Amino acid sequence: MRRLLPLLGVILAPLALVCGIYLGGHPGSLPDFVRDPLVDDGQAQVYEEATDMIAADFYRRIDRDKLLDTSLSAAVRSLKDPFSHYFDPKTYRQFQETTSGEFQGVGMTVQEHPRGLRIVEVFADSPARRGGLRKGDLIVAVDGKSLKGKPSEAATALIKGPAGTRVRLTIVTAGKQRVKTLGRAAVAIPVVRARLERDGNRKVAYVALETFTSGSHGELGAAVQRLLKQGATSVVLDLRDNGGGLLQEAVLVSSIFIPEGTIVSIKGRSRAAQTFEASGKSIDTDIPVVVLVNRGSASASEIVTGALQDRDRATIVGERTFGKGVFQEVAELSNGGALDITVGEYFTPKGRNLGPSKGKRGIEPDVRALDDPETETVDEALQRALKTLAARA
Repeated sequence: MRRLLPLLGVILAPLALVCGIYLGGHPGSLPDFVRDPLVDDGQAQVYEEATDMIAADFYRRIDRDKLLDTSLSAAVRSLKDPFSHYFDPKTYRQFQETTSGEFQGVGMTVQEHPRGLRIVEVFADSPARRGGLRKGDLIVAVDGKSLKGKPSEAATALIKGPAGTRVRLTIVTAGKQRVKTLGRAAVAIPVVRARLERDGNRKVAYVALETFTSGSHGELGAAVQRLLKQGATSVVLDLRDNGGGLLQEAVLVSSIFIPEGTIVSIKGRSRAAQTFEASGKSIDTDIPVVVLVNRGSASASEIVTGALQDRDRATIVGERTFGKGVFQEVAELSNGGALDITVGEYFTPKGRNLGPSKGKRGIEPDVRALDDPETETVDEALQRALKTLAARA
């Protein structure tokens, strides 16, 4: 009998392990007197019970992964926060591509619209440009799927895909709807556009920043320095339709123009208050700066604009900005997806929060200016910015 006990233990141990694993994932199978002390998360238990019941009893076969994705999406939607999203594994992989500086798509930047996506810019030598898509066009469906009410990340993920594949876009132009099929390709995102502008005899450094991705401050700073060496005596920083990006990049971009002091502060319910200061070498503070903004300037763009306005470092020209006032953090999940949820608010150096909860949202420009989309060869807002700089000379 003594010899049988060790052998019995060897046989029972794996069996106990298997049972433990099964019951750990199916706590409803445990009797009450065992389950109660071992399972203290009643909500997780209810979720497991419900999904087990649906998977076992629903009259059609259910994909449990899809059920999880749907559940998490619904949970985030219940927050009623337009800036919080759940990314399923496929969408999250596509989302990561947008911060890498290169993606596979049709070559354009877009802005979220209640009906879908509004085209902000079409890149040169891209499938979108060759297909006749233009700034201002509204994309309302992708491959027959309506984009109405979808967050921009989810909508753009439908357009992206492997190079060589095709995507069918339903586009509205001046009230008329058409369908265009485009081939996807690897497209490099132009982070910075820079050139010398002239206002009479004066040279002006014009730099447009498309997005606040990793390293964008370096490209922008190098472009500004290059144009200053070519004789520019002032700078126009164009942040129109720049929907934001990384917080740290916003701080570093601001530091190109502000040598020291506060750029932005943040705080949240579970995040300690934190103040970000200017760092690195800035250009001479005697060099006049104008920041161009519009309703598409949001998030990191507003951090830069608010810092330069509050610190009296730049004149703001254009339209009132979007007015976000909050920031998100992306947390990866074990299923390969991610939660992108709002975790706090940000404040300009003078303590302004730009979100709608604080009253009038966004940043009011010092000089109002509108660009007429019908005059493609003339940028009226830029012309007003150049006149504003001339008045300061």
